[in-house]
Amino acid sequence: MRSESLKRFFENKTVRIIAVLLLALVLLIVVFRVFAVSDDSGGYAPTERESRLIRLIETLDEVTEATVMVTEEEGMPVGAVVIFRGEDGILTRMHILEIAAGALNIPKQAVLVYPAES
Repeated sequence: MRSESLKRFFENKTVRIIAVLLLALVLLIVVFRVFAVSDDSGGYAPTERESRLIRLIETLDEVTEATVMVTEEEGMPVGAVVIFRGEDGILTRMHILEIAAGALNIPKQAVLVYPAES
């Protein structure tokens, strides 16, 4: 008897349309939650070491904003990439290179410094 009332309930065209719409809404929400892009700035959070190095580099008058990625092997820094905004020049790049290499205790050849695109 219960299955008959359920069957009659779903025979109603309006009920079927509402059920399909609800299923579509649930599917849309699931797809959005899985594939939606978050509001993060790139999705990468700098490590404590990278954050400290960014703060050091941004103390330079010529640098307004910096992004740093430190590469590590067995927990020790072996290289770094620095991208900065501000006055681009050989002295600015040299200062950034010296700060990064000194702070990470790595050779200057292991540090790459690039200006950000305007």
